[in-house]
Amino acid sequence: MNKKILLLLLGIFFNINLFSQKGSIRGFVSDKSSGEPIMFCNVTIDGTSFGSQTDLNGMYNLSQVPEGNHKIVVTFVGYKKYTENISLKSGEILNIKIELETSTVKIDEIEISADRLEMKTDVKAASIKITNEDLDLVPTIGGESDLAQYMQIIPGVIFTGDQGGQLYIRGGSPVQNKVLLDGMTVYSPFHSIGLFSVFDADIIKATDVYTGGFSAEYGGRVSSIMDIKTKDGNKKRIQGKLSSNTFGSKLLLEGPFKVDGNSSFLFSGKTSYLDKTSEIIYNFPMPYSYTDLYGKFTFGSQNGSKANVFGFNFQDNVNYQGVSDLQWNSVGAGSDFLLIPGNSPVLIEGNFAYSKYHITLEEKSSPLRESSIAGGSMGFDFTSFQPKGKVKYGFDVYSFLTKFKTYNSANAIIEQDENTSEFSAYVNYQYNANRFIVEPGFRLQRYNLENSAEPRFGIKYLASDVLRFKLATGIYSQNIISTISDRDVVNLFYGFLTSPDDLPLDENGNEYKHKIQKAKHIIVGGEYDINLKMDLQIEAYIKDFTQLTNINREMISNFDNEFIVERGISKGADFLLKYKNKKLYLWTVYSLGIIQRYDEGNVYFPHFDRRHNINFVSSYTFGNNNSWKADARWNLGSGFPFTQTQGYYENITFVGGINTDYINQNGELDVIYAELNQGRLPYYHRLDLSLSKTIEFSKNTILEISASVTNAYNRENIFYFNRIEHDRVNQLPLLPSGGISLRF
Repeated sequence: MNKKILLLLLGIFFNINLFSQKGSIRGFVSDKSSGEPIMFCNVTIDGTSFGSQTDLNGMYNLSQVPEGNHKIVVTFVGYKKYTENISLKSGEILNIKIELETSTVKIDEIEISADRLEMKTDVKAASIKITNEDLDLVPTIGGESDLAQYMQIIPGVIFTGDQGGQLYIRGGSPVQNKVLLDGMTVYSPFHSIGLFSVFDADIIKATDVYTGGFSAEYGGRVSSIMDIKTKDGNKKRIQGKLSSNTFGSKLLLEGPFKVDGNSSFLFSGKTSYLDKTSEIIYNFPMPYSYTDLYGKFTFGSQNGSKANVFGFNFQDNVNYQGVSDLQWNSVGAGSDFLLIPGNSPVLIEGNFAYSKYHITLEEKSSPLRESSIAGGSMGFDFTSFQPKGKVKYGFDVYSFLTKFKTYNSANAIIEQDENTSEFSAYVNYQYNANRFIVEPGFRLQRYNLENSAEPRFGIKYLASDVLRFKLATGIYSQNIISTISDRDVVNLFYGFLTSPDDLPLDENGNEYKHKIQKAKHIIVGGEYDINLKMDLQIEAYIKDFTQLTNINREMISNFDNEFIVERGISKGADFLLKYKNKKLYLWTVYSLGIIQRYDEGNVYFPHFDRRHNINFVSSYTFGNNNSWKADARWNLGSGFPFTQTQGYYENITFVGGINTDYINQNGELDVIYAELNQGRLPYYHRLDLSLSKTIEFSKNTILEISASVTNAYNRENIFYFNRIEHDRVNQLPLLPSGGISLRF
């Protein structure tokens, strides 16, 4: 069956649209000074209804254009209007590469966001696009914007803590979120401190976050996708950024390495010395340190085809002297290409990648724990542009090895070494018909354990120029599970393993139908452009996790099953109100969510079930040439569930068997727990502020000085409670920081 599907896709590739009698115009739009592609600019044919918007690669495509003489018009805020007269023959595919010059003319035009442009051309359900400019709108720590801080304000995203916190997206746990960096899988995208991601914000071109209902293009996860694309290096000149703050330092360097104007390099390195500065500056020990490296080479051609080679090395360490030492390392390398055949309407993309993640934990009173996952992937994608839409199809091959060794509370060993592979093929069709955008798709996932057929469907109705309604649904699956239980509140040891084939029997004594994890999504929503400056988005969702595999944290002997199987359901609604003019940006989010898990007839709320979550973000520029910028973020969240303490007892281990002197032996204090997660912690709230000043020495030399405060009114937000020592552990206190950066 899989061979037939592959042959069908290849047949479509070689035969689709070759019979077209009208012409096509396509090409790329880039910045003349840097060579960087310009996303979401408008490309139209003057005096006609033909128009297109450039994608992440800066590519535009105009299909079924009548033959004759035409004028191409390209416009984008901040750039001079571009026009060019062309002559198109019947059946011709005309490639036109366009470079835009920045404009020095001050205009009162309202800049329409990339999000709003996509809203009118894509289904875009449960999706947020984040650009480099968006990252600067959230209060920075030490003057450096970061994806981890922006992710916390996205509708439906819950962040569980400043130290060791994880992101939970619309009821899905971290292992159910797939993170891609230029096509490479990143298994640990956030550092243990919780405030920083492994990604340098200055190298990010765009990040697409799909909180559910994602199309057939993506697979292998049951909750969400985070697809990060990095920018190409400057193709015209050497430039960079050097920065330092109370948390760490960073160096960014990019430029051409050939004189052809099509090739470039980019390098980014950042490191933290928070473990050294925290006690000196804050009198609050934070034993966290990390180093992140990323490099990229781009090779381009005159018609816009290009190839990239890239790699990363991310390291993290948490060292409590004499107590525990946790370290993880994530490395990866890969290549991708974009091929534009001269006489075919089909766009060809491909990628090859390898990544590895290894984590170890040494504790004073426990044996060494370690986990690793390493794998390679290969994928090809084909896009055929249609008069009223496009067809995208392709396939992926993924093979990886997991190694895992740990011990539970009873010192029973849990160990797994497993080789596995995944094959997938998909087709996704987008059709724009008057007021409807329809997007059906199908994905076939083949795992070692079983196959998964996954239909996907999205639709948007443009009720008017300012009002739109949308729906997305689909079936999803995954093979990877986490080495920690979803019931653990605090656990920095985060490893991976594959789904086992020896699942326990269900509550009725029957075998489970599936060996892998499965989920169904449905999202409905609406978008309303209140005016040119303000828009409102509302979405309601249900994620039905029909089967979830989890670590059995109650395992007490080698005779017990290492895993449990649960069901789960997540439902809620998100409200997003945005306002933006030339000086002021406001972002208000309210999320309502209910998360439940079902374990052999028992119902409980996982520890990340935050019912109410509010984020308010503001960014304001002022002063001469808008050289000053003030940012603020306030977050309010209802309390997380927790298991209450019912009592204590003296735990006698009986290590001497029947000869144990249990009368005179002193056992260890242990806890009698109440029902799982029936209590609620207090509400969480925190205010972050930042202020920055930009000094422009020349067009290419810019100095920025910043100051920020995390937890500005020093709210004592609880992190967890040490039951044995009867000690409350809070999240971060008031943390002022300052930084300086130089762009050149």
